[in-house]
Amino acid sequence: MAAVSHPEPTATADLPQTNGLSMENGSIDIHDLQTSAAKLSIAENATVDGSTDPVKTPFINLSSASKIPSVPSLTPDQSTKYSKLLTTALSWTTKPASTPNTPAIPITDSDRMWLTRECLLRYLRATKWDTNQAATRLQATLTWRHEYGLESHTPEYISPENATGKQVLLGYDIAGRPCLYLNPGKQNTERSKKQVEHLVFMLERTLDLMPAGQEMLALLINFDKKMGGDRPPLWQGKQVLNILQSHYPERLGRALVINIPWVVWTFFKLINPFIDPATREKLKFDQDLRQFVPPSQLLTTYGGDVNFVYDHEVYWPALNELAAKKRAMMMERWVKAGKKVGESEHYLRGGQEGAVDAVQENGHAS
Repeated sequence: MAAVSHPEPTATADLPQTNGLSMENGSIDIHDLQTSAAKLSIAENATVDGSTDPVKTPFINLSSASKIPSVPSLTPDQSTKYSKLLTTALSWTTKPASTPNTPAIPITDSDRMWLTRECLLRYLRATKWDTNQAATRLQATLTWRHEYGLESHTPEYISPENATGKQVLLGYDIAGRPCLYLNPGKQNTERSKKQVEHLVFMLERTLDLMPAGQEMLALLINFDKKMGGDRPPLWQGKQVLNILQSHYPERLGRALVINIPWVVWTFFKLINPFIDPATREKLKFDQDLRQFVPPSQLLTTYGGDVNFVYDHEVYWPALNELAAKKRAMMMERWVKAGKKVGESEHYLRGGQEGAVDAVQENGHAS
């Protein structure tokens, strides 16, 4: 059956106009997040709390300079392979435990919602459309998400790691990818597994704020002078790379790195053999970041126009409440549409595309 292209995404989020985000007694109304942008618009570069100079909380929507690229249609062969993988995923009732001779773990609603159409397609692309490999990797990620304890890593648990603002989720690049800033010079804790858990937590929050029609994120890393002669241990770098490449395939759209000292160059050379070629091509070093991120949503410390001041007591609850409301909106839409494996992320995020009731066998909206 012929595929029908998705409606072209816009740069406006589905949120109402306020001085910041509509809030009732300090909380964000879930229905505000579902309000159509066609009915209510938001001032460009509005923040959650209405702060402007300095900015203290995340931007609500994309800049008008950001344009989300359209998604190419699947070929007939790709459509067939997607359908095969979807049939396989629909049959799963358990996920394997990583420890031998351990009972399998029941599939949860959270797992089923995670197994979106776009998720299956990401794993197919990552395995060069090998359906068996894609299924194996999907199950491995389901197991990892359970055993790593993603849902137990609460904002309160992670909070001490981000007290200095060493990671900040703010704004969108020119392709509508949410921007996650990493500031190693603001390191405030000893090396431990919790530092990796912190990064994974922030990756998950970045995905929560993904706009409809976009699947990738942008990493911006500033190795300022405070970095000195310190660098992450090799084991930590390898672990982060393994997590990104194994469990977040096709999620990195671009990585922009500036102010790289020689010790970091040395570190990059050490981990370079562990970086897959596709990821390596997305790395950009010491370039003018205004060509990749609209200046109106790029921090001044990265060459942009945004005077951002990190206040943990303001930023941290604002980020996590916004992310929680976005997740609740997606869950509500998923349940309303029938709790299907293979649901459309575009639909779940409030986009114009319908739920999978209107999706053809080849994975495209009818």
